[in-house]
Amino acid sequence: MATVSGTPDIGALFRLHGPMVYRRALRLLGRKEDAEEATQEVFIRVMRSMHEFQGRSSVTTWLYQVTTNYCLNQLRDHSRRRQLLAENVLREENSSASESDLLHLRRLLSEADEQQARAAVYVYLDGMSHEEAAELLGVSKRTVGNFVERFLTWARQRGAESDRPKKESA
Repeated sequence: MATVSGTPDIGALFRLHGPMVYRRALRLLGRKEDAEEATQEVFIRVMRSMHEFQGRSSVTTWLYQVTTNYCLNQLRDHSRRRQLLAENVLREENSSASESDLLHLRRLLSEADEQQARAAVYVYLDGMSHEEAAELLGVSKRTVGNFVERFLTWARQRGAESDRPKKESA
């Protein structure tokens, strides 16, 4: 890692890894403006917590995790979630199936259990193996499988609930 007088050079880190962080944020958040804001926030957080990086993984892996966690937290934020949903409703009507699927996935991720959401992102959105996801999550492959299965079961239940007709109050 590039350093200036023994401290990490955040500029060099940003130049080297900024595009990856931005792409990750854009994939999870879906809007250019949100991804730009997330990229800035991730590097601010990295600058503040650089002393916590222990070198057990690569800087890329660490930034990937920080970015994923930040974006999932953004999706969970109630006011943020309402804003994202309101802004994307019209876009969803005119979007392709894959964009619609991503919007639906973002909605689910905003409400899901944190560990299950992270596992689902790594396995389904990023196409990682259970082994790769386990390394990032710091759990066993079996635990990743359990997280993913619980997420799928929960997501199916949510879909079944939203498909039921709403009863009108008397």
